[in-house]
Amino acid sequence: MTVGIVEDDRLLSQALEIALRDAGYDTICAHTKKEVLSTIGEQAELLLVDIGLPDGDGLSMYQEIRKRRDIPALFLTARDEEQEMLAAYDIGADDYVVKPFSMRVLLKRIEVVLRRKKEETLSFREIVLYRDRKQAFINGREIPLTAKEFKLLEYLMANQNQVLTKENILDKIWGLDGQFVVDNTVSVTINRLRKKIEPDVKQSTYIINVFGLGYRMGEK
Repeated sequence: MTVGIVEDDRLLSQALEIALRDAGYDTICAHTKKEVLSTIGEQAELLLVDIGLPDGDGLSMYQEIRKRRDIPALFLTARDEEQEMLAAYDIGADDYVVKPFSMRVLLKRIEVVLRRKKEETLSFREIVLYRDRKQAFINGREIPLTAKEFKLLEYLMANQNQVLTKENILDKIWGLDGQFVVDNTVSVTINRLRKKIEPDVKQSTYIINVFGLGYRMGEK
């Protein structure tokens, strides 16, 4: 497990590196937003991110990384401000630690995050779906889904690039109840889901209609 340390305070960065290596983690360090986006953003498996960086803030940096890949992050800051904490969680942060902090507590929080991240996930481009938690995110923002919409998105993501017929979807999502739903139930649910994930509902790029057959999540 490689932990990326994003901290412009060189002494704190060094202390974090020593503590993490002693705990059995590999580490890679960066001190600016530019360094992160060009190096450790692609190499680390978990990030420790200082919110205040010399060439930008850690929140916007993490949002940029999340557009390319799903990676857990704990934010470090000297400011105990509610709005900042909420902003961090809103973009998908896994935890938030106010300086000064105990290294033992930080290591335990990292352990908890990694344990939680072991749960099964599905991903397609900017969408990440957590099966155990019944949550889905797009660009780090949670998608508000009903139970049926979540099951439909999960089914599509688990069968990427495969054409799923309306009959397949009715059987998987509605089961025996599918015998009693109206004919356009699948289309209606697909359209509701599209409104929540598509940048432009009129030009679907996530859920593709396959004429005369059904639907596919994947490239046209």
